[in-house]
Amino acid sequence: MSAYDHAARTPRSAAVTFARERRWALVVWTAAVAWATGVFAMARLEYLNFRLAYYDLGNMVQAVWSTAHGRPLEGTLSTGEQAVRLGGHVDPILALFAPLWWAAPSPLLLAGVQVATVALGALPIYWLGCRHLELEKAAALLALAYLLYPWLAWTAIDAFHPVTLAIPLLLYAAWFLDSHRLGAFVACAVLVAATSELMGFAIAGLGMWYWLARARPRAGIRITVAGIGWTVICLKVIIPAFGGTSNSFASHYSSVGGSPEGIVWTLITDPGAILTAVTSGRDAWYVLWLTAPLVGAFMLAPGMAAIAVPQLAVNTLTDLQTATDPRHHYVAGLIPFLFAASAMGIARLRFSLRTSAAAAVLSVTAVFALILGPWPALPGPGPARIHPYVTARHVNALRAAVALVPEGVAVSTTNTAGSHLAERRYLFTIPVVRQAEWIVLDGGDPWMGVHGSLPEGLYPERLRAFRSRIQRNPEWHLVFERDGVAVFRRVSLP
Repeated sequence: MSAYDHAARTPRSAAVTFARERRWALVVWTAAVAWATGVFAMARLEYLNFRLAYYDLGNMVQAVWSTAHGRPLEGTLSTGEQAVRLGGHVDPILALFAPLWWAAPSPLLLAGVQVATVALGALPIYWLGCRHLELEKAAALLALAYLLYPWLAWTAIDAFHPVTLAIPLLLYAAWFLDSHRLGAFVACAVLVAATSELMGFAIAGLGMWYWLARARPRAGIRITVAGIGWTVICLKVIIPAFGGTSNSFASHYSSVGGSPEGIVWTLITDPGAILTAVTSGRDAWYVLWLTAPLVGAFMLAPGMAAIAVPQLAVNTLTDLQTATDPRHHYVAGLIPFLFAASAMGIARLRFSLRTSAAAAVLSVTAVFALILGPWPALPGPGPARIHPYVTARHVNALRAAVALVPEGVAVSTTNTAGSHLAERRYLFTIPVVRQAEWIVLDGGDPWMGVHGSLPEGLYPERLRAFRSRIQRNPEWHLVFERDGVAVFRRVSLP
């Protein structure tokens, strides 16, 4: 039992401890509410200005909408087929949004839940700090550093990804496991596992930590086996059952084996290929961007920090560039352990240095937030925004265009308009049309998803050719055109 826990249980000091904790807890709560309010306002603006597109907000909305209408997790693939999304990613936590959708059917529901949930991750950091640092002020400073961490705001604003919910859930799981509350930990672990097929590695890491750092081998081994088992079942059973033997995401690892077995075989037969993949200049910058705001505090608790290594390996081994961009949701398996390790690591310093160390982390994080954060008034020299800005005239044209499409009918659309049209069963992305009755085409948005042998990317020539083909087709009638945005409606042939 730490001195903090002991003081909290001593009748003579209980009142003083409670008063101090309540004061700093109020600071953390207030900061979390303010952060969530501000970040949601930015996410709402991103959505209203068509910067949150079908990939990825729209396909999540479609999966939730389909679940709420009796077709669990169904969506339209970029190739035009209908499929359960478990064939690509195992994130059944989306099904829990269906009851919320009945009450508030809006894409902003998903964004709001994501932002609010991520903000609540400040609480377990504060609690971990109180226990290990034995100083409520230092604990609160670390919780504030979490909220100011620039990549947290980026991933909270970046559309909606179920795995982003794992950030606070893993922090709560770490807190409960550190408190030896296994029942609450299991509940959190189940929710974490439901956010992504790869989160089993994070759960297994917590099990290893519990076994070695807390000397609980029986429970730790069970947690470790359960975590690894979940990921194996997802990769070898669930995804093939719903998506077939081919998985488009495996292609991102083609240079190192293209599959979990292939990566292991490459590690054995050609370790240099693995080393080259994880030590590129881009990977080095990625690690620097992630860790510099914490000034290395997490290194003082290497056991907890090491849980982030498998996710870091997954991100750096891939050929997908966004995986090593800290603004994206791939940081979900990293952030919780960097901050939990920082709280536990600073506790290893002398008591008199702990508040100063926590203040240093907060100060450096605040500087990084001002320079690299997504705040619209402070663009700074850091990475550009995820989606480019569009003019007010273009936004108005897109709003008028999507308003013409009746509810529920099948539609084909470019990416930017997709999130505003996702509440339907059939939503095709250009150049796929199939049984679509309407087409919404944004000439300024040439981004297309994976189609055939072509990877996702910008294809302006294909978009122009598609529009030319539709205009020449007597089956389609142009009903709207403004500022590069066109709407076509299918008509009956003579």
